[in-house]
Amino acid sequence: MRPSGTQMTGGDIIADVLGRHGVRLLFTLCGGHISPILVAAKARGIRVVDTRHEATAVFAADAVARLTGVPGIAAVTAGPGVTNTITALKNAQMAQSPLVLLGGATATLLRGRGALQDIDQMALVRPHVKRATRVKRVRDLRPALERAFRLCREGVPGPVFVECPVDLLYPEKVVRAWYGAKTSQRPRGLGERALQWYVGRHLSRLFAGVDGTRGADPAPVEPPVPDEGRVRRAVSLLRQAERPVLLVGSQALRGATEAPALAEAVCALGLPVYLSGMARGLLGASHPLQMRHRRKEALREADLVILAGVPCDFRLDYGRHINRRARLVSANRGREEITKNRRPSLAVPGAPDLFLRALTRSLEGPPKRRRGWHEALRARDDEREESIRAQAGETTPGGLNPLGVCLAVESALSDDSVVVADGGDFVSTASYILRPRGPLSWLDPGAFGTLGVGAGFALAAKLVRPEAEVWIVYGDGSVGYSLAEADTFARHGLGVIAVIGNDAGWTQIARDQVEILKDDVATVLGAIAYERAAEGLGAHGLRVEDPARLGATFEEARRIARRGQPVFVNAHLGRTDFRKGSLSI
Repeated sequence: MRPSGTQMTGGDIIADVLGRHGVRLLFTLCGGHISPILVAAKARGIRVVDTRHEATAVFAADAVARLTGVPGIAAVTAGPGVTNTITALKNAQMAQSPLVLLGGATATLLRGRGALQDIDQMALVRPHVKRATRVKRVRDLRPALERAFRLCREGVPGPVFVECPVDLLYPEKVVRAWYGAKTSQRPRGLGERALQWYVGRHLSRLFAGVDGTRGADPAPVEPPVPDEGRVRRAVSLLRQAERPVLLVGSQALRGATEAPALAEAVCALGLPVYLSGMARGLLGASHPLQMRHRRKEALREADLVILAGVPCDFRLDYGRHINRRARLVSANRGREEITKNRRPSLAVPGAPDLFLRALTRSLEGPPKRRRGWHEALRARDDEREESIRAQAGETTPGGLNPLGVCLAVESALSDDSVVVADGGDFVSTASYILRPRGPLSWLDPGAFGTLGVGAGFALAAKLVRPEAEVWIVYGDGSVGYSLAEADTFARHGLGVIAVIGNDAGWTQIARDQVEILKDDVATVLGAIAYERAAEGLGAHGLRVEDPARLGATFEEARRIARRGQPVFVNAHLGRTDFRKGSLSI
């Protein structure tokens, strides 16, 4: 804590705001521009988690927000520290994750004069966040941060950037010494006297009113409530429907506390449901209402489709998957996403989970039974499951059958597991097979399709849920983005299990590139010993090439992880045509 009688620094103010907003984790890669924030946060009991890349810090903050509903926080140094976060910021914006990024910056009087790491950060960051704010006085840090916490959760959630110049964060005595304002030498001429007066006046304004800043407990941010009239119209459409389908996506999840009520509402509606993104696992591993396969066919046969937090983007073929004669109800916080590519029969602006809960309350009675429709979808689902299992048993040239590897992971998952998806071909294969065990137990990047989220998402998941088993499913392409974070897991004693599907290539790209363009240029990788690289970074490495050893290998990985040591399993894969023709545009 701050010694009694000393002036509160900018770092102290920021740490106080973080603590008042319930922040327990601050992700960072250190830098002199932000050191006072890190030290003050640690002094207030906030765990400072240092990573090996700034993008990882922001990915981790994103995942904290998704898992807890409390905005995630990352702090990065100026210049390249900020530029390194752009992909992760954009991913959070497109995934509608509320987070606050604190960016260091050059001293206020040195901006534009060639100082170290001084660039126009605001112009760079502004398009990728809800708001970018530059703080100019120490006393303005608190209101700027409080606005950032509120704004990142209001309406359509998203990231907010707060630029914190270095001379706002350190003690006033230190800053004055930097500027030479306390020199004992007398100025020699008019120019020097004018400069000293200007610097002194600037510093007085910079630190004026610091001790007058007082913190207050944050006010709750309420989600937008759907209009009751629109809910009643949705009920009418639902009562008329004979072949309804419900799609629930990431935007319907607002954190762990709201997930049970959402799951209860989905069950009470009694509709066949497809879960995507963060909604995967909402109903557990094997709920009878949940369908997992051949969604396109169901949507083309449905007479009513309800989208709860699901836009008509490329994942629904821009709305073309949905029967043109079907009634379409779309509930989303973002009005733009409600009408994207296809105008719905009924638009319901507001929080999608609140819409489904209101819809359930308005039904006034048990859900309409549509046994034939349910049975047809279930039979189709079961048929696809059997086909996948049959393909998983086939021998694949060059290594392990990817489907067989995924089935072995599925068998090894514990009831409290969290799965992080980071990759292309192998991870997409895994999405057909892995069954998240409960709400908020599946983390993927979202609509941006970003590679490199794995380590940051897993880091956050293990810190938020220390008793859970956290698995990363990597492709051998995607693991290259964050392999160095094996060191982060090891230093922080986090027993994360990483499974690398190693087929020595960027296979998702190669599938279509080779067939259409007849060239594999830039899609070929080596059969790298990733397990040895992980060992050099402090993790435990395992290698598996024998399908008969898959189960034993994953059990060994679980035992190692329970000791608090990260473990990387390098699974050497053969090639299949399971996902042939899967190019997304």
